[in-house]
Amino acid sequence: MVAVDDLAQLGATASGEKRLVNQWRRSEFRTLGERRLWHNAINHEYSNSLETSMVSASKRKLSTREKIVSAAADRFHEFGYSACGVQEIVDAAGVPKGSFYNHFKAKELLAVEVLGTYWQDVKIDLLADKSVGPVERIRGHFEHIASLYAQFGYERGCLIGKFVQELSETTPRIRDDVVAEIVRWIKLLASTIREGQADGSIAPELDADRIARFLINSWGGAAAGMKIVKSRAPLDDFFSTTFSLLLKPSLSDSTRRNPVRRRRVAKMERATRAAAPRVALRPRR
Repeated sequence: MVAVDDLAQLGATASGEKRLVNQWRRSEFRTLGERRLWHNAINHEYSNSLETSMVSASKRKLSTREKIVSAAADRFHEFGYSACGVQEIVDAAGVPKGSFYNHFKAKELLAVEVLGTYWQDVKIDLLADKSVGPVERIRGHFEHIASLYAQFGYERGCLIGKFVQELSETTPRIRDDVVAEIVRWIKLLASTIREGQADGSIAPELDADRIARFLINSWGGAAAGMKIVKSRAPLDDFFSTTFSLLLKPSLSDSTRRNPVRRRRVAKMERATRAAAPRVALRPRR
């Protein structure tokens, strides 16, 4: 027979083993929970890493040539063409100097490509979009250029103006490019002004070619003032003055187009001449 003390001891032992089993199970469950959390964390990190990799992959990396052109545009804006050397450009681009001459035989040819990219950015061809009214087209064109300035806090002006100040016979390719594009700009702007004159939205007495040259020169001055004050204010002055000039019809033109008013003005002029005192000329003695 088993003694009572032995039974008690066996019960205690069994109870202890049960507690150990329960502790082991709780420990195992906790470990499984920790494992789940760990796996979730790993999966989350992997997902983020994969998403970042996909976004990075979607962003096209610049080629060596594009890096050089982009760095040159920044340097030319900051220092001008003459004060900026090839070494400074490749340092800013983060490429070896030898790579420069693999793509460009001379700095002047690089400048021509930089200017080509700049002309694409300012989108002067917006002026040829006949689906937009002439006045809105002119405003939209200059507003687009203003938005490019805004990206740099109005501290970076017109690159064309930078090059115009440095044009010389020693850089014929740059000179020819700048002159040709400015002439094209003037022609597109003058053509748009004539369209506005034809549809009655722009004052017809204005000389389209002269006004086109005036607007481009005025825009260059406004862009220079913008850099000085580092704000859009000079550009706003340009817009307010330009469109009050373009849209303001002259009294003589409105009179000429209105036959009733033309007859009324002619009658008033005759009456004025008739009422004017006549001064008799005395013969000399």
